[in-house]
Amino acid sequence: MTTQNAINWPAKYLPGTGDNFVSNEVVVQGVTAAQVWRHLTDTSEWEGYYDNVADISFPQGGGPELKDDLVFSFGTFGFPPLAAHVVEFQAPAVGVPGRLSWTAKQDGPPEERLDVLHAWLVEDLDGGRVRILTQETQIGQPAAALANERPNPMLNGHQAWLDGLVSAASK
Repeated sequence: MTTQNAINWPAKYLPGTGDNFVSNEVVVQGVTAAQVWRHLTDTSEWEGYYDNVADISFPQGGGPELKDDLVFSFGTFGFPPLAAHVVEFQAPAVGVPGRLSWTAKQDGPPEERLDVLHAWLVEDLDGGRVRILTQETQIGQPAAALANERPNPMLNGHQAWLDGLVSAASK
């Protein structure tokens, strides 16, 4: 039997405890975790393969490559640029999955306040396969409103991100 790695969740963002949670995953052949990782962590690539992101910036410098403890911002799902902070960063290696997580926040009155943890896991599997898992927990009234929309925009948006990421890594 083979077990799969999982996202490392801070207690505050544990799936099922927030106002919105989605999980998307693909397992594909023909690309490696290292190829996927390069396109995932280089934010200058994002707008080329994912049309639900804009206005990426690095208010404290750095970038466009993500790294541990980096502060950045970006707009997505119709929100103005969210203040984001990389809280987990581990590049993939032999036998070790790549792990990337960031928090993203929007302050304001309760009807605008949003607090998110978006996590990624990228790992090589046997048989020349790669597994890409992305999960997100959102807290706040805007998150609850997104969770009630059908079709679910976050679920569909993250699937588009995965599909675009695989396509970019395959080139």
